[in-house]
Amino acid sequence: MNTYKDKIIKFYRETKRMPSYAEIMKLLGFRSKNAVYKLVNKLVVEGMLDKDGSGRLVPNKLFGEIPVLGLVEAGFPTAAEEELVDTMSIDDYLIEKKEATYMLEVKGDSMIDAGIQEGDLVIVERGREPKIGDIVIAEVDGGWTMKYYRKTSGKVWLEPANKAYPPIHPEQDLKIAAVVKGVIRKY
Repeated sequence: MNTYKDKIIKFYRETKRMPSYAEIMKLLGFRSKNAVYKLVNKLVVEGMLDKDGSGRLVPNKLFGEIPVLGLVEAGFPTAAEEELVDTMSIDDYLIEKKEATYMLEVKGDSMIDAGIQEGDLVIVERGREPKIGDIVIAEVDGGWTMKYYRKTSGKVWLEPANKAYPPIHPEQDLKIAAVVKGVIRKY
């Protein structure tokens, strides 16, 4: 049974949609849709799958997916109705290269105006070439910091997102270790 789950999960991750009953039949080598129907019902009972109002398959929490229920107005309040629009894996949204990605806990307030606060977690990716304006993790003259990546007249320097801190112009050495991809804050 576990290989059946793995094949369905693999199909979903590759196509970003759930397979139809006919596709499951072909994918798993079943000879009848009745066998697919029984398997799907078993997976619904186990909590791996669910069905929406029209009977289509929807991945459940075992896929590592979170439901996307629509949009929320950040300006003036508007009427809104909850509707399942899609599901999304946080990993798929934030991580392109899993083997090069890690998290760091933020200490200090030099990036506060970029919306990054002490205690936040930043998701960073190694080996990515920084672009001007990226937030980077850098080793500067033997110390580590997180700042905006800047370049003027061919010289690289780092800019904080808090006016209480000065820009950093390396005296000897500057190495970019990673580029920040996202911020996680728990309330």
